[in-house]
Amino acid sequence: MQLEVILFGIIVAGVLAGCLLPNEWLPPLPNDKFMHFAAYAVLTLLAARIAADWGAFALWSVGLLAAGLVVECLQQLVPGRGFSWPDQLANAAGIACVALAVGLLRLAGHDLLIL
Repeated sequence: MQLEVILFGIIVAGVLAGCLLPNEWLPPLPNDKFMHFAAYAVLTLLAARIAADWGAFALWSVGLLAAGLVVECLQQLVPGRGFSWPDQLANAAGIACVALAVGLLRLAGHDLLIL
């Protein structure tokens, strides 16, 4: 679990840097919505590995959704950036897809939380 916590912190730092730097400081990026989806999906997968139980995983998932909303709000303070509901929707989709997959794996008898 220690590796998952370290990876989680590194990815959070990368997401914050990517979302809170002015646009002109960033290189041309591929599909922005896919990047939001993928980042929050990976964070949710790591959260599933870190969480002690299903209740904790649910809290992690809601926390990630709230964190995405806070980051979108903070972007309004960054030159050339702004709040984007489509970005937040991509974040939510990444979280939901992984949470659904983890739940389906659990129903199939593969509990990702205890691997």
